[in-house]
Amino acid sequence: MTKDVLRKIIGGILLVSLIAIGFSKPFQEYKNIPTSITLFEGQQLQLAKAEMVTATMSTKESIALNQDRHTVSLNAKKRGENEMLLELAGFPIKKVDVNVLKDFKVIPGGQSIGVKLNTVGVLVVGHHQVNTIDGKSSPGELAGIKVGDIITEINGKKIEKMSDVAPFVQEAGKTGNPLNIVVNRENEHFSTKLSPLKDKGEGSYKLGLYIRDSAAGIGTMTFYHPESKKYGALGHVISDMDTKKPIVVDDGQIVRSTVTSIEKGSNGNPGEKLARFSEDKEVIGNIDRNSPFGIFGKLNQELKNGVLDKPLPIALSHQVKEGPAKILTVVDSDEVRLFDIEIVSTIPQKFPATKGMVIKVTDPKLLAKTGGIVQGMSGSPIIQNEKVIGAVTHVFVNDPTSGYGVHIEWMLQEAGIDIYEKQTEKAS
Repeated sequence: MTKDVLRKIIGGILLVSLIAIGFSKPFQEYKNIPTSITLFEGQQLQLAKAEMVTATMSTKESIALNQDRHTVSLNAKKRGENEMLLELAGFPIKKVDVNVLKDFKVIPGGQSIGVKLNTVGVLVVGHHQVNTIDGKSSPGELAGIKVGDIITEINGKKIEKMSDVAPFVQEAGKTGNPLNIVVNRENEHFSTKLSPLKDKGEGSYKLGLYIRDSAAGIGTMTFYHPESKKYGALGHVISDMDTKKPIVVDDGQIVRSTVTSIEKGSNGNPGEKLARFSEDKEVIGNIDRNSPFGIFGKLNQELKNGVLDKPLPIALSHQVKEGPAKILTVVDSDEVRLFDIEIVSTIPQKFPATKGMVIKVTDPKLLAKTGGIVQGMSGSPIIQNEKVIGAVTHVFVNDPTSGYGVHIEWMLQEAGIDIYEKQTEKAS
């Protein structure tokens, strides 16, 4: 046998051995242990390990460690940072950072809410032609103003609502002096001059623009934090119905709303909750942020859903599991109910993203009532193993039984709640 043949045989044996090791149960268990673990105070976590592997903690102050032949159990005792070292025959093979966060809980929502948004300045939602003695023209279009632009200043004065605009327009028409307008377009400001034209039919001066200073709609409350009264709702950004662009919020309010009927969803035709603002129109909170993850602000009173009116712990994205879960939502009047869903897939995320889960409605009663996920259900909190894990966000147009969910940790971040607050108790 030549040396080359011998080398090939040995190489083949080594290759087969490496492949076998790669598919072996101990190797797979070792590979599945993450390099970083985050727990909240009081939480427990069990990990599978190979029989010959042993685990040690750098300190026992924040984590209690128990192990047997095949598992490692971690019990988070107090806030702090730690390291778990896995060893094989006395040789270190893996280091795992273990971070224990302060115990944190939120109260789940599920209530139907009415949303009223006031924009920063006035929003341009369209152009129109002004009929003059010389023909038709749109002064706003000639000034380079586009649909989706926000007019924030006219002649050096801040514009807050539609009624602020008219006096400037009529004055400019009479004097013949063009208006100096400051426009916000996609977070960039620029100035332009606009000369209003006189409408021959009405005798008044016009900009040739359709403008709006507020928007309204309905959605679902996701959570509120009892200590700070901060809340999150909807799970997705509110966009203007005409421009399809996110509304830049100056301020806004949320009120209670009542579901009056359901337009059932079907393939290619998303359904919708039809609702009205509650008759008392009592403001229950403000809106100070409209982001890709929902609307956020502070409540001025406690909200009860009548089903789960107690603080629940949260699950981070890497702690969410595929399998059964529930949502809290309203499909009739103002009664919040629990419905069964399935977490079809979930993506552990290190950075904020709006689509972290794929969910499917499995509850026969909800399917019979709505056909699945409908507009207005966005923001419905998702509960798994007595933890708040996220919110419903979007429906699949071609399958109304399924849709996306957002992880709760990103909504908390947008609400200004730092669950990863700087550790003050370091492992020593």
